[in-house]
Amino acid sequence: MDLSVTAAARSELAAAYLQAVVTLGLVLLCGLLYRRYRKPYFAIWATAWGLYALRLGAIITFLHDGRALWLFWHQVITGWTALALLWAALVFAQRTPWRSRYWVFAALPLVWSYVAIYVLDHFLWAAAPMVAFLSLTTAWTAWAFLRYDRMVRSPAARFLAVVLLLWALHHLDYPLLRARGAWAPWGYYLDIIFETAMGLGILFLVLEDLDEGLRTLTALSGELQRRDPEGEPVTEAFLRRALSLRGVHGSALYLVSGRGGAFVHGAGVAALWPFEGAPGAAVEAAERVRRTALPALVSDSGQATPGWRYPYTAALPILRDDEVVGALVVVGEARDPFTVLDNRFLLAFGQQVGAALANEDLARTLEARTHELERLQDRMVHQHEEERARLWRALHDETAQVLAALNLQLGLLQERADDGLAVGLERAKRLVAEGIRSIRSVTRDLRPMALDDLGLVPSLRALARDFDADEGFTVELQVEDPLPEVEADAEVALYRSLQEALANAVRHAGASRVEVSLGLRERHLCLRVRDDGRGVPDDLLERLRSRGGLAGIRERVLATGGSFEFRNAPGGGAELVVCVPLNEAEVKARE
Repeated sequence: MDLSVTAAARSELAAAYLQAVVTLGLVLLCGLLYRRYRKPYFAIWATAWGLYALRLGAIITFLHDGRALWLFWHQVITGWTALALLWAALVFAQRTPWRSRYWVFAALPLVWSYVAIYVLDHFLWAAAPMVAFLSLTTAWTAWAFLRYDRMVRSPAARFLAVVLLLWALHHLDYPLLRARGAWAPWGYYLDIIFETAMGLGILFLVLEDLDEGLRTLTALSGELQRRDPEGEPVTEAFLRRALSLRGVHGSALYLVSGRGGAFVHGAGVAALWPFEGAPGAAVEAAERVRRTALPALVSDSGQATPGWRYPYTAALPILRDDEVVGALVVVGEARDPFTVLDNRFLLAFGQQVGAALANEDLARTLEARTHELERLQDRMVHQHEEERARLWRALHDETAQVLAALNLQLGLLQERADDGLAVGLERAKRLVAEGIRSIRSVTRDLRPMALDDLGLVPSLRALARDFDADEGFTVELQVEDPLPEVEADAEVALYRSLQEALANAVRHAGASRVEVSLGLRERHLCLRVRDDGRGVPDDLLERLRSRGGLAGIRERVLATGGSFEFRNAPGGGAELVVCVPLNEAEVKARE
C-alpha cells in the first residue's frame, strides 16, 4: 500500500498541532476533575484524551517523516482511544466492573492495524474495518449516555449522546475523504469542535451532578425537618423520599448494634430487607461504612447476589457525636445520586440524619412518657374521687346519721328535763345542728349530691343559684337544649370547674356579674365562665394554671380527654373555658 505523504497532507500540520493543544487541555481538565472528586471515570477520561493526544503525536510524526510505524501506532491508539471513551461512559453511567475478557477488545486495534498497514495492499479493505470499528464504538458510547438519559433524564448526557452520534457519522468519511486529503485541514477543525463539545458535556455532567446532589441533600434534609406527630414516622418518610432520587429504586436504614448491625427499615425494592435479608452488596456497603465512617459504593452485577439486577449500591454514614450509628443505603440502575458531592457534605448530612433519628427516638420516648403520665394522672384523679366518695359516704351515711340521732335524743331529753337542764340541752342541740350543717357542707364539697340525684344541668343551676343569692353578685346561666350526654367523670369535672370559677370570682376577682354558658362544640361539651372583675396579671396566669384549685380542675378535665383554658378576657375580667368529650354512644349517634 502506498504510504507516501502528499504535500496537501503536510499542510495539515498546523491544524494537527492545534488539535493536540485542545486535546491536552481536555487531559488537564479531566485530570483536575479526578483530583477534585476522585471518581474513576474522570481518570479514564483523562487517560482516553491522553491516548488521543498520543494519536495526534503519531500522525504528526508520520506527516514529518512518512514512516509506516507511526501510521501503525496512529491506527492502534485511535482504536484504544475509542475504547477508553466507551469504557469511561459505561463506568460513569452504569458502574460497569472490569472483566479480564475485555482485554480481547483492547487487542483488536493492535492486530488489525498490523494487518492493515503491513499485510493488505488495498486501501479500502485496510481502512473500512477499522473505520467501522471506530464508528460502532463511538456509537456504543453514545448509546451508553442515551440509556443513562432514559433512566435519569439528564440533559447533559443527552447532549453528549448527540455529539458522539455525529462524531460516529463523521468517522465514516475517513476512507472516502479524509485519508485522501479532501478534508484537509477542515477535518481537524471538525474534530476540535467535537472534542470541545465533549469537554463541555463533561463539565455539564459535573454541574448537573452537583446540582442534583445538592437537591438530593436539600430534599432529604427537608424531610428530616418535617414534624407531623399524626403523620408517618420521619424514618419512613425519609426513605420514601429517597426513592424519588435519580435512578434510585430502593432505600434502607441500617443501624449499628454492638459489633454488627442490621437493616431495620426499607422502601422500594429494599422493603423486605429487614425481614428476608439484604443482598451481599448492601451488607458489604453498610459494613464498610461502619468500619470506615466514610461513604461507600459497591457494584454488584449479579455475580455476588444471583438474580439481583441493580448494578450499584451506595451507603452514607449516619453519625451521632462523630460515631457511626448506622447507614443510609440506596440501590439503583444508573449512578448513585451523591456521586460528585464531597465527603464533607455527605458527612455533614450524616450528622443531620443522626440528629433527626435521635430526635425521633427522643420524641417517641417523650410521647410514651407523656402517655404514661397521663394514665398516672387519670388514675390519681380517679383515686382522689374515690377517696372523696368514701369520705362522703362515711360522713353522710354514718357520722351525719349519728349526729342526727343524737340531736333527736337530746330533744327527747329536753322535753323531760327541768327548766335549768333544758337550757343546756337546747344549747347542745344547737351545737349538734351546727355540726350536722358543717358535715353537710363538707360532703357537698366532697361530692355534689345533686349530680347523682338531679343530673348535670339542674346541679349547675342549683350551684349558680347558691352564688347568686349573695348580695351584689349575679350569675347568668345559659344552657343549650337539648344537651348531649357525657361520662360521669366529665360531669363532675364540669361541676367542679363552675364551682371553682364562681368561688374565684367572689373571693379574688372583685366581680359583680358572671356569665356562664354550656353548649356543644363539635364533639365536646364546653363550659364557658366569664366574670367582669379586674382580671389576672400576666405574670400570675401561668402560676394559676399550674397551682391551687385551677390546677386541680385542669387535671380533672385533662383526665377525661378534654381541654382547659384560663385567660384574661378581651375587655376585662377573667375567662375559663373547659371542654369535655361526649361519650362514645353520643358520638356514634351524631355520625
